[in-house]
Amino acid sequence: MSKLVSASEAVARIPDGAVVTVSSSSALGCPDLVLEALGKRFDDEGHPRGLTMLHPIAAGDMYGVKGIDHIAKDGLISRVLAGSYPSGPSNLPMPEIWKMIVEDRIEAYNVPSGIMFDMHREAAARRPGVLTRIGLDTFVDPRREGCAMNAKAAARPIVTRVEFAGETWLHFPNIVPDVCILRATTADERGNLTYEHEGAYLGGLEQAIAVRNHGGVVIAQVQRMTAAGSLRPHDVRVPGHLVDLVVIDPDQKQTCETPYDPAISGQIMRPWSSFKLAGHGVEKVIARRAALELKRGMTANLGFGISAQVPRILLEEGHPDAVTWAIEQGAVGGMPLTDFAFGCASNADGFVPSPQQFIYFQGGGFDVSFLSFLEVDVEGNVNVSKLGKKPYLTAGCGGFVDITAQARKIVFSGWFEAGAEVQLTGEGIRVAKPGKFTKMVEKVEHVTFSGRRARAEGQDVLYVTERCVMRLTDHGLVATEIMPGIEPERDIVTASQGRVKVAADAATIDRRLLSEAPMGWTP
Repeated sequence: MSKLVSASEAVARIPDGAVVTVSSSSALGCPDLVLEALGKRFDDEGHPRGLTMLHPIAAGDMYGVKGIDHIAKDGLISRVLAGSYPSGPSNLPMPEIWKMIVEDRIEAYNVPSGIMFDMHREAAARRPGVLTRIGLDTFVDPRREGCAMNAKAAARPIVTRVEFAGETWLHFPNIVPDVCILRATTADERGNLTYEHEGAYLGGLEQAIAVRNHGGVVIAQVQRMTAAGSLRPHDVRVPGHLVDLVVIDPDQKQTCETPYDPAISGQIMRPWSSFKLAGHGVEKVIARRAALELKRGMTANLGFGISAQVPRILLEEGHPDAVTWAIEQGAVGGMPLTDFAFGCASNADGFVPSPQQFIYFQGGGFDVSFLSFLEVDVEGNVNVSKLGKKPYLTAGCGGFVDITAQARKIVFSGWFEAGAEVQLTGEGIRVAKPGKFTKMVEKVEHVTFSGRRARAEGQDVLYVTERCVMRLTDHGLVATEIMPGIEPERDIVTASQGRVKVAADAATIDRRLLSEAPMGWTP
């Protein structure tokens, strides 16, 4: 019997109360046609009802691929556990899923992406849930929010602290998935799946195994179908015995606003000269200072925001392949992309499935991580996962907690103040007008990174801003390097309301970082 069905036929197999896991990363790999059909079925029939949704990484975005917003309907979903959620600028409407969260209409949890993949693995093997130290002393910890994003979720905890072998751990009991919705490029008549046009494998295989091992239904959305036996076995990433139904969407996008770019899937290699350099400005200066922490041969992780410019700094300096980049969606090497294509890389050396990439991150195998921050407090805690006033401006924690838990070195980049008028010249940076508020706060709204735990673990932590470089010490945040043109007492100490101290021997950052010409970095 053929596995090929329409999207509406596929979602008709999803029962009330099912636990549904979706493989996606924003628009990358999003099975949007199937999710749209699921929302339409509910509108037409009032079923399925009461679904629990598992999203290791976000499904959909705010730029044309709706993803989870197709099913953000009262009665259709009752609970969501996600590593991240759709996010975007404040000039776009709030996604429907965020309205449901902030209005307490569903139970909503933000679970680190790596832990989400761990949950699938443990459920698949019928082990007693995830036992991990990832997330201790952060919002993941039940002594704080326990991953809960609203009151409904807080009333139904999903994680506890336990003592095991003389240490404190976090325990996530199994949530067994009944349905998997994933996406690939090609399916053959037996349901074997290949990913030749995709920018990442994500976690579809692990999610499908978790469902198959518990007798559930696996739905695969693909761009095309081919004859049985025509796929090269080494190219099959999800074998057909795990796949029940195949839905074709010939128009599925490779990622947001990208119908198809062969360099993203590694089918061609772009000349280094074809990549756009970082534009000259203060953020580029911050990225340049962050890049100085690199040496040839390092493996570095990369996050969204200012940090995403660091590979372009190396490109401008003439050393684009001096460092191996590793991103959570799975690309290794090459040039990580920015803006709408963030999460993909061109000229990658290879693609690792996200669950395995997170094992690498959780164990701290890389040399340094470049990440951004929304706010930092006096203990060195960092918030990237929650903004109470406009929650959808952040996607949540994603892989941030997994990456920072055991990282040897972390370089956070961001603005010291919000809304300040800052002037950049070849001689220095001048704060012409103070900002609306400092990002160096007394207490962060959400602890996505624990400064206290970082000190206990001996992690090397830097915070790079347009005014200074700060280090996390036992005495709090200390500015050890000052940008040329910055007045330390006024622009750092007073601007932070005394929360940042300036080291007596603080150095002045090299003015070469301010120039429009390359700064002369050599690995």
